Amino acid sequence: MSKSGALDLASGLGGKIDKEEVKSAVDEYEKYHGYYGGKEEARKSNYTDMVNKYYDLATSFYEYGWGESFHFAHRWNGESLRESIKRHEHFLALQLGLKPGMKVLDVGCGIGGPLREIARFSSTSVTGLNNNEYQITRGKELNRLAGISGTCDFVKADFMKMPFDDNTFDAVYAIEATCHAPDPVGCYKEIYRVLKPGQCFAVYEWCITDHYDPNNATHKRIKDEIELGNGLPDIRSTRQCLQAVKDAGFEVVWDKDLAEDSPLPWYLPLDPSRFSLSSFRLTSVGRMITHTMVKALEYVGLAPQGSERVSNFLEKAAEGLVEGGKKEIFTPMYFFLVRKPLSE
Repeated sequence: MSKSGALDLASGLGGKIDKEEVKSAVDEYEKYHGYYGGKEEARKSNYTDMVNKYYDLATSFYEYGWGESFHFAHRWNGESLRESIKRHEHFLALQLGLKPGMKVLDVGCGIGGPLREIARFSSTSVTGLNNNEYQITRGKELNRLAGISGTCDFVKADFMKMPFDDNTFDAVYAIEATCHAPDPVGCYKEIYRVLKPGQCFAVYEWCITDHYDPNNATHKRIKDEIELGNGLPDIRSTRQCLQAVKDAGFEVVWDKDLAEDSPLPWYLPLDPSRFSLSSFRLTSVGRMITHTMVKALEYVGLAPQGSERVSNFLEKAAEGLVEGGKKEIFTPMYFFLVRKPLSE
């Protein structure tokens, strides 16, 4: 099961980073980002270091607040956040037509929450690709506890340079993960390479929408906050992502921003104007309590120095996500289903 207590949060802070080095890692991470004067070129050229530092620093917070699946979801009225997250994952499995015996790749799998859900839902074998050692360690332990270690595994690697042979997988998916790629065409080309001909790739992408105005200072600030709080080199537009996947060689089956017709806003769990007991830790009150707890744990030495600053930039991300959602300039669920042609 996912770590859920305050001491679990404290013990996981910093991931694989030495506890004495967490503060300097926070310093280095923050300097990458536009919010602190960093440049996009530096984030892209150092994306491996930036994203690994981000997930070492943030994973414990994510697991404490979200559970095992770190993503948003299309949500119906009367549906709990947990139910919507599972349905969001099942939707991918259904779109890909997953069947027992298929070999599936999860690109950027986190600690494997979606991997386990999709594997159990579809009776498939799922490999999780992740370049963060701490998340893989957690994922393997959670797979063991779930009893699926024999059919699902993890591979530590960069999704820009996958260690798989051509035409290995029957299906590939990514959930809010390939947004970390410095070059979307290069990332999608690697996915294309390892996918069998005639088979499909499905993805939820983090994107800016057509409502985003790069000359609007408020829009730019929101984008910077989201990039800072989520380890992103840049946030691409829906048009850029769709063109990139075409440039990689895929045929588009269909695409849609699923946020557009979600009965409940995707950002609702983070919205300070709303309150929920079922997802209390994600609410503004819950996040304030977590921040105060982390500050206290850091003060007494149970959490490493720099932990409060991680909480700060994650809170900044939450504010940016809610504001970006309300202004409809950002979506975490631009979906597309694409197919690798039978013949090239």
